Amino acid sequence: MRYAIYFTPAKDDPLTQAASLWLGRDAYEGRDLAVPTDTGLAEDEWRTITADPRRYAFHATLKAPFALADGKNEAGLIAAVDAFAETADAFDVPELVVAGLGPFFALVPGAPDATLQEFAGSIVEHFEPFRAPLSESDIARRKPEKLSEPQRNHLYRYGYPYVMEEFRFHMTLTGPVAEDRRHAIHTLLTERFAAFTGKPRRIDALTVFVEPQRGAPFSVLHRVPLKENQDRRAFA
Repeated sequence: MRYAIYFTPAKDDPLTQAASLWLGRDAYEGRDLAVPTDTGLAEDEWRTITADPRRYAFHATLKAPFALADGKNEAGLIAAVDAFAETADAFDVPELVVAGLGPFFALVPGAPDATLQEFAGSIVEHFEPFRAPLSESDIARRKPEKLSEPQRNHLYRYGYPYVMEEFRFHMTLTGPVAEDRRHAIHTLLTERFAAFTGKPRRIDALTVFVEPQRGAPFSVLHRVPLKENQDRRAFA
């Protein structure tokens, strides 16, 4: 069993609903949804490009999936997430845009955001005691020889290469898309998610996701709101 600490909007948020329909999975109910019929894509192409993000469900990674360290348990993790949320203020990302990250597409901030970077880094550090060390096979799957030196250091230190200065907030919408299809898919997603781009997105909660066994779909286990209406932001 593995856990992850993600940001995802509330179950009834229109963005959650739109993304769940696009990906074909409702993480809150832990079930797959019908194949969408309004994408303009062949079903095989839709299944191929959404396969990876469908398993992980709609989210932005803050603390990447991890097995619990010896002496830690689920109840303790949830209690720690609740305690952290009591100390951290909600805040806005000024805008989201649909963008390509390498061969896949995601909703990302329109510009670098120092508050968001600090927030994500604080979560990586704070919950590190809950993470079991990676196995040699886990490390090998990350292909450390292909990572930059900072990314390799983060992989060995935090179990994930894309943290701290390497972190980029993204809410994944596709897996790899063939180069000759990227323009069409980008246009489709830009139109499909137009209601959610170019405007602020509130980062207002932490959500614990769970993967019951390796390779199984992730589902929402626990969601806790961050503080609202505070003048100062504190990241414990």
